[in-house]
Order: sequence, then C-alpha cells, then structure tokens
Amino acid sequence: MDEPIKNADVSAYRSSRREPSVVAPDVIFQAENGPRKAYFRCGAKPYVRWWWLAGPFRSSDIRAHLDWAKTMGFGGVELAWLWPHWLGVNLDESTIPQWLGPEWMALVSEAKRYADEIGLGCDFTFGSCWPFGGSSVTPEHASQSFDGSPAQTLGSTWENRSVRPLYALDHLNRDALEAYAAALMPAFEPCLAGSPSGLFCDSMELDTHHLWSPKLWDEFAARYGYRLEEYRDDLDTHPDVRYDNRKFIAAAMVREFYAPFTEICHRHGAFSRVQCHGSPTDLLTSYSAVDVPESEAILFDPPFSRIPASSAALSDKPIVSAETFTCIYGFTSANHPEAYQFWKREQVADLKLLADAVIANGVNQIVWHGMPFKPAGEKHEFYASVHVGPDAGFVDELARFNSYLETLCGIMQLGTTVSNLAVYLPTEDAWMRDRLPPERRTPGAVYWWEMRHASPAVETRPFQPLWISENFLKQASYEDGRLCVGAQSFGALYVDVEWLDADALLEIERLAAAGLLVIFTRRPNQPGHRPRPDFEHSLDGLYRLKNVVEHLGQTTLKPVVTGRDLPPFWARKTATHTYFFFAHPKARDVRYPMPYGFSHSGRPLVRRARLHSGTASTEVELIFAPNQSLLVRISATGDVDFVDIAYQPPDPVRA
Repeated sequence: MDEPIKNADVSAYRSSRREPSVVAPDVIFQAENGPRKAYFRCGAKPYVRWWWLAGPFRSSDIRAHLDWAKTMGFGGVELAWLWPHWLGVNLDESTIPQWLGPEWMALVSEAKRYADEIGLGCDFTFGSCWPFGGSSVTPEHASQSFDGSPAQTLGSTWENRSVRPLYALDHLNRDALEAYAAALMPAFEPCLAGSPSGLFCDSMELDTHHLWSPKLWDEFAARYGYRLEEYRDDLDTHPDVRYDNRKFIAAAMVREFYAPFTEICHRHGAFSRVQCHGSPTDLLTSYSAVDVPESEAILFDPPFSRIPASSAALSDKPIVSAETFTCIYGFTSANHPEAYQFWKREQVADLKLLADAVIANGVNQIVWHGMPFKPAGEKHEFYASVHVGPDAGFVDELARFNSYLETLCGIMQLGTTVSNLAVYLPTEDAWMRDRLPPERRTPGAVYWWEMRHASPAVETRPFQPLWISENFLKQASYEDGRLCVGAQSFGALYVDVEWLDADALLEIERLAAAGLLVIFTRRPNQPGHRPRPDFEHSLDGLYRLKNVVEHLGQTTLKPVVTGRDLPPFWARKTATHTYFFFAHPKARDVRYPMPYGFSHSGRPLVRRARLHSGTASTEVELIFAPNQSLLVRISATGDVDFVDIAYQPPDPVRA
C-alpha cells in the first residue's frame, strides 16, 4: 500500500543523507572486476535498430543518420532490412539495392566504416527479414512440417520475391544453417571489418505447428522407443506424445541452430546476439547458447525478461539486452490505423517507466526500436513504434534520457546478479498445454510454451529469484550448503509445477540427497508417453527427507530484500558493494499495451525495506518521487548510499 510522506520535499530528505560521489560505471568496473567483454561499444550507451526500408540510399544520408545517433547519445546501431510495405506511398522499387549485391555491399560497408570512424557500434540482422531464409535456401533445407513439404515462405524480405519461392530456413538442421551462412558470408564479411559486430537473430517467428525435419524421425524413435509417425496426424489428441515431441524439438533446435549460429559468428570475428523467444525450446538453455541473450518489451511483458536474465546469470554472461519500446501503446500495422494515434507523441515518462521495469527484471542494455532510414527530401514515413528520429515527439529529451539509460545500465552491468532462490521454470507445464485462450493472446502470442505468462510466485520475490531448468540442474553441485551453478549460488530450490520431467526429478533427487533445501509446493505429475515407473517412488523418497518441505515459511532462508509491497527490483554484487535498483512502484503493473500517460503519478510514494548483503543488513526508506526510480548501494559493512540517477522527464499527459 502506498504511504503518504510527512515531508513530501524529497530533495530536502535526500540532502539530509550522505550522497556518494558519482563515479563513471566503466571506472568502477575496471577497478573491481577487470576488463569488460566489449559486445556493445561505448560502454552501456543504448543502441537503436536502424530500419533500412527504402532509399535512395546515399552516403551523405548514411553519415547524417549516424552523426545524429551519436549526438543523441546512442552507442551504436543495428541494421535491419524489411520490405517497405508499411510506407504507404507509391514506392520506386529501384531505390532498394539488390540484396547482397555490389551496391548493397558498398552501402553497408560504408555504414560500418563510418560508424567505426565516429566511435559507434554497428550490428547486423543476419538476413533480409525474419525468420532466416531466402533465395539461398533450397527446398531440402527449408523449414518443414510432418508431411515433408516446405512449411513457410518469407513475406517481408528485401529479396526479389518473383524469382522463386523464398523459403524459411530449417532451424532443425545444422547443415541447412551452414549452407545459409556460406551463401550470406561473402557479402557480410567485408561489412564485419573493423570493430567487432554482432550478428543478430530476431525472435523466431516460425510456423511451429508440427515443425519438423526429415532426419529426426529415426533419432526420435531411438530416444523415446516408439515411432512419432504413428501420431503425427492427431498429435494434439495425445498430449503426452506431444510433450515428448516438444522436448525433443527443444533440444534439437539448440543443437542444430542456436549453438552452431554462435560458432558461425565466432568463425567470422562476430558475436551472436539473439532473441530466443518464439522458439519451442527450453528458453533458459537456448539463451545460454548465445553470446548476448536479448529480451523484448512491451510485446513481451517486463517479467518475461527474467528468463534471459536468469540464463545469463547461470551461464556467466555479463550482458542482457532488450529490444525495448516496441509498440508501447499497442501493436501497429497498416490494417489497424487506430494504432497510429500516438505516432510521434510518445511520452518519455512512459518510455522511462517501461525501461525501468525491464531493468528491474535483469536487463542491462537497451536497444531502441527503432529508427527508420529517411533520405533527405523524401516524404515517405514508417511507423517503427517507438519512432526514433529528428522528427520524434520526444527528440528534445532523447539525449538526456539516453544518458540516464547509459548510467543505470552501466552500473547494472557490474559484478554478478544476486539471488538466494532458484525457482524451477514451469516449462513442462507449458509443453503439456496447447494454445492460449483468446483472452490471453497478444500480437504474436499463440502458445503457452512461449512463456510470456511466466512470473515467479509473489512469495519468492524478496529472494530475487532466478529461473532454473533441468539442463542447469545437471550442471549444478551442492557445496557448503548452497546450490551452485556457474557464478551463482542459492540457498534453496523452489518447485511449484503441475508437471515435472523424470530427468529433472533425478537431478533434484541427487541434489536433495546431498543436503539441498527443496521446497515442493505441490506434488507434481510425470509427463511423457512412456513414463518412468519409479517416478512416484522417487517422489515419496524425496518427501521423507528433512530438507524437503512444502512451504517457504518452513525455512529460515535469508531474503535479498524484505519489506511490504516491494516494487520490482534487481541487485548486482561487486567485490565491494551490492547495488539495488528499485523501479518506481508503478512499474509492477506495466503490461501490454501501456495506456497513454500510464506513468503519471501525482505524489511521491514511500516503501520501507531492509537490504541484505553478505552479513550486513540495513533498513532504508525508499521515497519515489513521481517518474523516479532509485538505485541504492550497500557496502559489506552496511554503509548505504543513494546513487544519483535522477532524470526528470516532462510530466506525462493522459490520453
């Protein structure tokens, strides 16, 4: 519950406390943790997706866009290509260079070279749209369904679609990916010269119904002991078989696509930056297979970002990026003209609240969506919600807002994530279910396995829970009373699922037998067509252990933060301090679509919290001025500072 402040003069309250000197995040990181992996140039400055839609593309315009981006405080750009069917004008198609042709190579190489010259990063979408595919994909390397026919063609690619069908790539066949990369790399390699670039893979956006690859039939039979062909025509009436299929597909996609995509990037001096969501996989494992896991908001609500952030923490990856601000007020398309009502009227206070919400769920690098290429003198427009450019409605605030994001994300890239509770991600529950009910669907959301709904139980929030899965339990050990995975360690494992895979149960048995505290909030069922016969016996044995309980209240587990009605928060620990970022309390309710002016808050709000760092425990009063979030640091001895991250956007206006 919000509490009134007796003295609402927040600045006076702050002036009565000892304020730390402001130290550049890079300087702090160098002092405490050594050199940082430079995936993104310019520290933690935001990047922006740079939509190349239609030209004419001239060197002067390319330079002007990049100069403007640098002036506005961006650290880099991500080039993306899409057929400009949203421009709403009579387009001269001759302004679009031939995909991967000499003119395309010259223009893209010029963009990378000039970005290097002025100190900007430059990443590239590894394809002419999404999903991966195009003229280089032969029918045998195309995405397929059970019947063996190509399942999907590309609809928004820059390529000439009149030449032949442009197939989506078979993401379950490494040979197909290698052939695709071999076709693209001769054109991309010159563009990768200079500073390291990321090759980007957007959210999957494949037709996943009965997604398959012919080489998998025998492998499935060897793994599960029966032929999937017997069920392919009525798979959805056999949820246990469908579960086996989904688990099998999940492993195959990591092995055949995500891991080799990263290997391909490394062979060519690049790194992989990937949105693994949208793929029918164990998302935690998928995100761990790439260099930079990337989330998305607001088509994915902010709590979803805890999944890539958890994977990054468990696999020792320092950066979690997010495509941010996408369709903040609703999905936009030419078929939904009402969605244009806020075009170029986006409010920075709303954008800040969304950014704070994803940062409080583990993101520490913002990628704006997005900036359209607009040649000088041309009138065509593209609503790349949120619209970034000299004609953006918030352009007067953009540099200051980007400076805020840089400062906050820079600090949240320091050290390692703090957590004291591993929570089992209910992937099995999602795989056992099928389509979302209509009332739960948002643009692009169809299946439960997309995990857009996943959020840890309210009672776990004080422990800053991280999601964990079977794959990471296999890597885990029990040492000195803690569950250890990579650089992370937890006081307990929390399991609140309806379905639990037998392989995961084996790992929980192993760890519980060693002494791990396990909280089973309910007795799970076993999924799969041929269940393990001793599953129930194993559960009975677990429940007899004294270190296996049914409620968090039966434990003495130490929280990370305690307090009533806590706002979303994230904590990072360095050798000398723990940093606690508390988003404004309204961030808890940010969901798609955000109402225009939702960030409006008429008065300061207060929360009281106790922060725990090692053996130190300190009580603080958190006073949230309108549109403000807080960053608190606590030393090993319990000394507390409020770090100055104040940025005051213009007062939001409600629609």
